[in-house]
Amino acid sequence: MSPTERLADQLEKPALDDRSYRVVRLPNKLEALLVHDPDTDKASAAVNVNVGSFSDADDMPGMAHAVEHLLFMGTEKYPVENDYSQYLSAHSGYSNAYTSSTETNYFFEVAASSSKDSEAITNGHVDSPLHGALDRFAQFFIAPLFLSSTLDRELKAVDSENKKNLQNDTWRLNQLKKTLSSQQHPYHHFSTGNLQTLKDEPTKRGVKIREEFMQFHDKNYSANRMKLVVLGREKLDELETWVGDLFAGIVNKDLPQNRWDGLQPLTEKELLTQVFAKPVMDTRLLDIYFPYQDEEELYETQPSRYISHLIGHEGPGSILAHIKAKGWANGLSAGMAPVCPGSAFFTISIQLTEDGLKHYREVVEIVFQYISMIKEHSPQQWIVDEIKGMTEVDFRFRQKSPATKFTSKLSSIMQQPLPRDRLLSATSVIRKFDSQAIAQALSYLRADNYRLILVSQTFPGDWDQTERWYGTEYRVEAIPSAFQSAVRKAAKSTATDRISELHLPHKNEFIPTKLTVDKREVTEPMKAPRLIRNDEVARTWWKKDDRFWVPKANVYVTLRNPLAKATPETAVMSNLYCELVKDALEEYSYDAEIAGLEYQLSSYSMGIDIDIGGYSDKLAVLLEKVLVGMRDLEVKEDRFNIVKERVLRGLRNWDFQQPYRQVGDFTRWLGSEKGWINEQYLAEVETLTAHDISTFYPQLLRQMHIECLAHGNIHKEDALRITHLVESTLRPRILPKSQWQIRRNLLLPPGSDYTYRRTLGDKANVNHCIEYYLYVGSLADDALRAKLLLLGQMTEEVGFDQLRTKEQLGYIVFTGAKFAATVMGYRVIIQSEKPAPYLEERVNAFLALFASRLDAMAPEVFDGHKKSLINKRLEKVKNLDQESERFWTAISGERFSFLQNEVDAGNIAGVTKEEMVQFFAWYIHPTSPTRAKLSVHMMAQSTPKTPAPVVTTANGNDDDDDDDDDNISMQKTKDQLIALLAQYLTSLNLPADPTALAHRFETVNLAAVDDKNPITPSILAAISTYLSIDANIPADQVQTILAQGTRVLETLLPQLGIRVVPRDGEDEEKALPPAPEVRETRVIEDVFEFKKGLGLSEGPKGVRGLEEFEEMGSKL
Repeated sequence: MSPTERLADQLEKPALDDRSYRVVRLPNKLEALLVHDPDTDKASAAVNVNVGSFSDADDMPGMAHAVEHLLFMGTEKYPVENDYSQYLSAHSGYSNAYTSSTETNYFFEVAASSSKDSEAITNGHVDSPLHGALDRFAQFFIAPLFLSSTLDRELKAVDSENKKNLQNDTWRLNQLKKTLSSQQHPYHHFSTGNLQTLKDEPTKRGVKIREEFMQFHDKNYSANRMKLVVLGREKLDELETWVGDLFAGIVNKDLPQNRWDGLQPLTEKELLTQVFAKPVMDTRLLDIYFPYQDEEELYETQPSRYISHLIGHEGPGSILAHIKAKGWANGLSAGMAPVCPGSAFFTISIQLTEDGLKHYREVVEIVFQYISMIKEHSPQQWIVDEIKGMTEVDFRFRQKSPATKFTSKLSSIMQQPLPRDRLLSATSVIRKFDSQAIAQALSYLRADNYRLILVSQTFPGDWDQTERWYGTEYRVEAIPSAFQSAVRKAAKSTATDRISELHLPHKNEFIPTKLTVDKREVTEPMKAPRLIRNDEVARTWWKKDDRFWVPKANVYVTLRNPLAKATPETAVMSNLYCELVKDALEEYSYDAEIAGLEYQLSSYSMGIDIDIGGYSDKLAVLLEKVLVGMRDLEVKEDRFNIVKERVLRGLRNWDFQQPYRQVGDFTRWLGSEKGWINEQYLAEVETLTAHDISTFYPQLLRQMHIECLAHGNIHKEDALRITHLVESTLRPRILPKSQWQIRRNLLLPPGSDYTYRRTLGDKANVNHCIEYYLYVGSLADDALRAKLLLLGQMTEEVGFDQLRTKEQLGYIVFTGAKFAATVMGYRVIIQSEKPAPYLEERVNAFLALFASRLDAMAPEVFDGHKKSLINKRLEKVKNLDQESERFWTAISGERFSFLQNEVDAGNIAGVTKEEMVQFFAWYIHPTSPTRAKLSVHMMAQSTPKTPAPVVTTANGNDDDDDDDDDNISMQKTKDQLIALLAQYLTSLNLPADPTALAHRFETVNLAAVDDKNPITPSILAAISTYLSIDANIPADQVQTILAQGTRVLETLLPQLGIRVVPRDGEDEEKALPPAPEVRETRVIEDVFEFKKGLGLSEGPKGVRGLEEFEEMGSKL
């Protein structure tokens, strides 16, 4: 076998990147990018496999996605199905995966070191969480089990994931585009899959489901199709050794790259058609799709970026500027989207107004006129130089991203034919101007090479077909000949007959030119900003960047005024005001945006927020323009009507979000002294006029207190100038502190139990949802906070495993801490086809089950949870934006808790198991007389279609034709089981005597299997007797071992052809953990009366006096 080959020892990297890189190819042709990051506190790895939904069989869509789910369910070396997730959770980590059209991407993250000293570097793999994670991770690609016991559950998880998206317009419209594409191209596949495609229909055809998935894996998974990225603290040589040892076992089948050259998703049959689609939400979109070239070989020139820059421009002379002036559109985007190796689309997407919907044909003609103008001018080198220059600047000053984001993305990029020393830069940096390449790219944007999709709830109204997978109503027809002729004329237009307002953009004055950074040697970066101004008018917080050294900055400004959300009406007017300002500044701010400088303007409970971030060179210029725009806004009737209608649609569409995205708003509303919900905003919008906003916003700006944070490549005097700029531009009156709004939360009294019920506004959504919230205490109570965080850590993996994996309640399951302005609590969110009262019962059962697990938790397991959580709390910020956000959260929350994570870590370290047991019994346990609970139930109006029943045989196969396993020798099976149990006990450092085990198993009858007599209890009884008598293990330890061993048995027994419990029906329900009897809940019928009966929390208080942060001296 050939040795590991090194493909690149150095990579082109950003200027401040302190990582080391190496690209290697193993003897089995698996290619790996190794990354040594000496300062990282998170290690990560990702494997990208060149197979996705395009490789699904036509008669079994969703196979690749289902294999992604099933692959995690145990391996030969690690047969316990959740061993991987338990290991990651114990080491401050997590994992995830996704399936796309041509690839499946698996990734994980763990603590970089097992040492509490985050600076300790591992020496060998014994103390490295990364090595243990890599070992488990590699086995998924070497020897996955595809356990029959997990098959049904994971297919239900796939089905639940699909049902989650059934009312999501992004998924619905994407599938409609695919369904209406060429049947000869795999783009038309239904990629997610569901129970119908993956189980019911194949079963009717006699397909053996598990074997089909194993064959798919065997046929498509090969080492030479895999790209691995590993990031850790370890040296490159050590990482290379680990990768060589752990991943060498992946079989290389020398499979070719999946390509579809010579095929296009849209053929002559599908081109020159217009599709009218009815969305769930009130949305108006016009999409123009051009079949386009695959640009994977054109990474040096990337010609599509020249085209998208011009067509997607929003400044003067652009398509958007013109159609927006006519009142026909609110937004436009353009760009190339790869479909697969061999094909792509160039898409132009336009957000239409009501009037624009009526004039969509004229809009299309304007687009083609602009394309004609681009073609008429030879490709402009100055434009490419401008784009190229920004790509170089962005790459030069690129900061680190979270570990999993980096490894997952790079493993995907490695599938492309790029120079290995340019893996970091090739897709980001344009290398050269190529006029011919741009001309060739433009040749795809023709009047005979496109398809239109028009999305509207009202137009044309006569949809006559329904898409198969998501139920989208649509109509498709050939583009009328007169319309085609008009488009052809527009595509051939010249300067003499073209709309005169269309022209190429001017040179961008926001391109940064001052990119120097005043870098100083620092012993340790400052952990908090300094307060450099504090008076009646303003507070200014500032920190000169001393960690990342990039020429960027972030400025956050709050204009504090309680009027902003005093009532639902003022809240809506504040929102409309912000939207009108952004609308008026759109042409101007677009140049800043493409030059790496962006702003946000929004209203919230404390007032108006202005956030500006990006290259610091011209940040103050943009801020001044925004402030002047706010001060001098002219509310024009036509633009007001368009913006108002857009806001109104957004409020109406709120009801059509996923239920789990809605439920939190109701929980927050019920816990807030003063707050509003969507329906209250909606009631106010209709009556508002342009005059209302014109008279309202001066009041909003007349009196305020200014709070500002300037962080990054900004000196002290510059930060003070920024605050002065705000003050001098707006010239507000002082808002006395006595008029500042005080944030307070309502307090649920001990022993209370409330339920609030809402019916979903989307009648077609089949998913119910629950947020189950337990009030714990004040946010200022750090000792209590530590226990709450630790509970979240301990229940994260087991909650997911029990509620989603085992009980299959739904795809969406969250458990953990929930923080409000002044209080905190523990919450569980589940979105499910099952009704909310049942979900509540199952949460009660889970919490009761966890109470017993907490009682029996071994000291080393408890300490492992603490260690994992401490590592998470002490995780370093990865870039300037993360640090800015952390600072601003502490400032805007008015607690100035800049060191909260360190405080948490210290308090968590001191928590004992006895304290956690008491904490759980008082605040969390369903039978606790002192806990305080609020549940919000979101109730669906529709019910899902019941899947066809499937017969399940005792040996776990999905058909009843194969009876070979009925003849298995029971004694041989018993011997195999005893041998596996002995291995398991040995792995736990427990006595493993096969002879004694065999003696205890003499009375166990493996053949006595029926629905009323599942055999697992008899096996557990035999093991219990062995442990207690033969191994002489104390009774309390026996119970802990049995609790863990049950999970192992559920994995091992199906491998031996033994059924654990029936899959469906009444007995399955009986097998679930029992729900305890709980007190009767009080249903909230009147929210006003409910709130009147509750007490109020204290307002937020600073953890330290402001004087401790003050610095009124000289600049840095």
